[in-house]
Amino acid sequence: MIRIPYGTQMTPKLLADLIAKHKALVSTTYKEFYDAYCNDYDIFDMVKYPKKPAWKPDNRISANFARYIVDTSAGFFVGIPVTVHAEDPAADEYIQEVNDRSYIDDVNLELAKMTSIYGTANEMYYLDEKAQIRIAAISPLESFMVYDDSIVSRPMFFIRYYKNSKNVEEGSFSDSEIVQYFKYDAGYRYTDAPITHGFDGVPAVEYVENTERMGLLQNVLPLINAYNKALSEKANDVDYFSDAYLKVIGAKVERDDLKFIRDNRLISFEGAEHPDVGFLERPSADGTQENLFNRLEQLIYKTSMVADVSDLNFGTASGIAIKYKLWAMSSEAKTKQNKFIASMNERYRLIFSHPVSMIPEEDAQHITYVFTQNYPANLSEEAEIAKDLQGIVSEETQLSIISVVDDVQKEIERKAGDAELDMLGFGTQE
Repeated sequence: MIRIPYGTQMTPKLLADLIAKHKALVSTTYKEFYDAYCNDYDIFDMVKYPKKPAWKPDNRISANFARYIVDTSAGFFVGIPVTVHAEDPAADEYIQEVNDRSYIDDVNLELAKMTSIYGTANEMYYLDEKAQIRIAAISPLESFMVYDDSIVSRPMFFIRYYKNSKNVEEGSFSDSEIVQYFKYDAGYRYTDAPITHGFDGVPAVEYVENTERMGLLQNVLPLINAYNKALSEKANDVDYFSDAYLKVIGAKVERDDLKFIRDNRLISFEGAEHPDVGFLERPSADGTQENLFNRLEQLIYKTSMVADVSDLNFGTASGIAIKYKLWAMSSEAKTKQNKFIASMNERYRLIFSHPVSMIPEEDAQHITYVFTQNYPANLSEEAEIAKDLQGIVSEETQLSIISVVDDVQKEIERKAGDAELDMLGFGTQE
């Protein structure tokens, strides 16, 4: 988190200093996580792992645990879209309108992925060409929030920078009133007059994985690099065995005979008393290597708190057993959910604060969010549980147990409509 004294005014020099700090963070930390997600690990770095002599096998193999961890976690967290409802009907309708226009399910998924990779992600709000509010997820590789140094850490500036089509760095920063565009030209300079954005606050929100802003890869990347190194050396050992040297003791092999042996795969010696023919073999550490693979793999999943759902035991486990296996991932998702709700509250407060919304800003305090963790579904088991609860709980609670029911209230309305058709004689005819 970048913090500066409250009341500090933005200047080109301060802008340069802040961007320099962020670029240092990107180059030393974020880029490593991004590279890992894109399957670019240390094992492919010729500086960290120099090329071996030409006569030695030099395999470079990676198992992309990073992508699996991030995508599995994000899918479990928001793979089933977040349901957002406001208490006031007008506010609720406007929320759905903005969400549909911004493809909010995709935005939420990208935010979940980026926070899992980097520990942080940003979201900005702007007016499109039709003067309608839109929401966009922005990578922390090219954007960051600046906070004041008070105990509440209030947002002061949101800065975004990038290379344009001409490879020139440009961008913008926003405070609580204006958006100012800039360009790098032997130093940062403002390109146009500032524009009033109309939001009641900095028109951006930061999303975090946890208070420490630690992504899922930060603790497991050394383990993944160790796994990739061991896997590459294992492949080298296989090559050593494939290209083992033939040894012949007690008999002389002429040069012409070597070609015959190679082509016909036949060796025959006459007159030699005790010939010894075989291959030179390196000592095998197969058992030790397999133990290392298993231990590293267990540690990767355990440390990241993401379950290995490809485990064969998942296919035969009951619903409650699966929930126990996914308990650590569920606990991590609940922590992340609390952080996301806080950011989403600020999202809709800022949106309602803009004059084009015509929704009272206070309505943002009366929004409910439903996060549904994406457990593997056993429909027959869910239906049996829902049936057993009949007469004990409400119909709404019954239907909420069945995972194929996306919107419980709409399903109740459909059932009521079907019952009414049956009463009128338009039901299913036998």
